[in-house]
Amino acid sequence: MKRRKLSRRDVIKRSAALGFTLFAAPLRAAAPEPVAITRELIEAAKKEARVVLYSPMDLPVGEKLGRAFETEYPDIQVQIERAGSERLFQRIEQEFASGIHAADVVNSADASHFIPWKNNGWLAPFVSEDVAKFFPQEYRDPDGMFATTRIWLSSIAYNTRLVKPEDAPNSFSDLLDPKWAGKMVKGHPAYSGTIMTTTFQLVRELGWDYLEKLSKQRVMQVQSSTDPPKKLALGERAVMADGNEYNAVLLKEAGQPVEPVYPAEGTPTISGPTGIFASAPHPNAARLFQAWLHTRQTQQFFTDFTAQYSVHPQVQAKPGRRSIADIKLMKEDPAGVEKMAEEIKTRYARLFRV
Repeated sequence: MKRRKLSRRDVIKRSAALGFTLFAAPLRAAAPEPVAITRELIEAAKKEARVVLYSPMDLPVGEKLGRAFETEYPDIQVQIERAGSERLFQRIEQEFASGIHAADVVNSADASHFIPWKNNGWLAPFVSEDVAKFFPQEYRDPDGMFATTRIWLSSIAYNTRLVKPEDAPNSFSDLLDPKWAGKMVKGHPAYSGTIMTTTFQLVRELGWDYLEKLSKQRVMQVQSSTDPPKKLALGERAVMADGNEYNAVLLKEAGQPVEPVYPAEGTPTISGPTGIFASAPHPNAARLFQAWLHTRQTQQFFTDFTAQYSVHPQVQAKPGRRSIADIKLMKEDPAGVEKMAEEIKTRYARLFRV
């Protein structure tokens, strides 16, 4: 039987039915003491032999990360379950409602997901030494329930074989030019956390009027934020109206005809927190993975090989890439996304008729 799709409002109601309420879960007065990667933790993780990660990362990117962990800890397998963040949000609620606890660690492209997960009591407090020592306060939960693993952008981009640099759009408003009608591709906020966060920022900065005009441009609609850069590389569309910048950068570096553009109005910014579920079936492997994920070495590897950004101050930008400090950014607001998510899904579907 096909399961009904759940709204965030449904998630909150059903969490209450399971014995949780949105604000009833007790919060810690302070984060737990930082945990180091010790021989004891490694040995305990080896006995569990597996860690299951739920993540919206493009699968090749996630697999690079998993292989790096398995190279360092060959006795522990990383199992990655990949889907768009909004779909993962639904899946996790359905699994919890059914008493299924398959995931150890969760990463999302929609930081607002961690608000109900934390308030429902579904996350385990854990702070690694690197997070405690190096991560800015605004990028880690004060109660130690999650930390920002990665930051990335949702940019415009174009196919360099189909569009000359001098003709390329330089702003979101440029995308409304009739010459781009039928030539653009974009992701969907009901599937992708990146696009949900992006859409919120665009509505806040440019208004629904902007999206209404864009919807009349006969835009190709895809699901994931990882898809638009791939459509560009294949030449199926000339311009990407939104999508993740890191895939565009990786494709460009691989010799594909893709060029990212950072809009004059500002580029939407997305943070990807990671946390451990309190019900993790492999709790020690989860703690080891979470601690390893936020070390300087892993954050540098992650930045170098996935073209995303780190808040770890010891991580250096890869030579030849544009520094995030040189890009005009739109401000992220997870609480704002949480409040507006259902409206975004409803109004977006009405505008783009999907």
